[in-house]
Amino acid sequence: MKLTRCILGCLIGLALAVPAIAAQPQPDSYPNRPIKLVVSFPPGGGADTTARWLAQQMGERLGQPVIVENKPGANGLVGTDAVAKAAPDGYTILMTDRGALGINPSLYAQLPYDPRKDFAHIGIAADGPYVLVVSSALPVANLADLVKLAKSKPGGLRYGSYGVGSMAQLDIEALARAEGISLQHVPYKGAPPAVAATVAGEVDLTIASPPSLLGFIHNGRLRALAVGSDTRLALLPGVPTIREAGVSSQPLIPTFFALSAPAGTPRAIVERLNEELRHAVQSPAMSDKLRAAGLVPDGGSPAEMTRIVSEDVDRFAALVKEIGIKAD
Repeated sequence: MKLTRCILGCLIGLALAVPAIAAQPQPDSYPNRPIKLVVSFPPGGGADTTARWLAQQMGERLGQPVIVENKPGANGLVGTDAVAKAAPDGYTILMTDRGALGINPSLYAQLPYDPRKDFAHIGIAADGPYVLVVSSALPVANLADLVKLAKSKPGGLRYGSYGVGSMAQLDIEALARAEGISLQHVPYKGAPPAVAATVAGEVDLTIASPPSLLGFIHNGRLRALAVGSDTRLALLPGVPTIREAGVSSQPLIPTFFALSAPAGTPRAIVERLNEELRHAVQSPAMSDKLRAAGLVPDGGSPAEMTRIVSEDVDRFAALVKEIGIKAD
């Protein structure tokens, strides 16, 4: 009798466990439905452009659509937090930038996510050097002219950023400190609005990754003064690096555009997504597009991205404190 009860108990327990097991993501059958790729910034910027190219390439090999959904706001906080709280099954993943992962922890006293604990980082798709641009209406031809003009009217020049504490604000404030000038900060909700404001003359300058800028630079509505990289960009051979322009330090820290999944996503799924990420960015079709947009294909491992994010949290904490930036 006792043996019968024991067997029945085991069978009941197994029966109850089957639905739970079935509900867990099964790497061997992944993916069997569309994947949502949340972009934590507005359409039109480097993160969005990279995400859409990546979605097309990855979707073809995965055999399921990768659907891009933009969730901008608060330096990428809105979209990043949404993915941190999503089911860790590989069907909701994130495309975000360096700032949302590395800067936000120092800006918000109650940040709703922890970039070190709440994500299974998949890999960096592309690196994006920033280009410093000014409105074509501003009477400056190079960085030295800009510095001279700014010194002649302290606080009189306005720069656009992607929000308080964004990479754009940190980089431009670091540049201003290096050159001994004072600029007025005007925050926008992402790179495209900041670039549009510079084109329209609402602000005098901004920085952005090349995809947001190239068309305006080529048609003369923006003037490029320097690039934040060690070498000149092939697409802008006449634009000096920040050091060539006369700045001894490197205040224009490049951004990156990368994929992450919620913490707890099965390792096999993270590795599968990283494999497809690497295949996509290394393929001639996408790598040519990235380079043509002024971006550098990356495709690093989950471990590499995890290390970089962890180092960035400490690195930017020191910079935010030094500059004295606080989120609204």
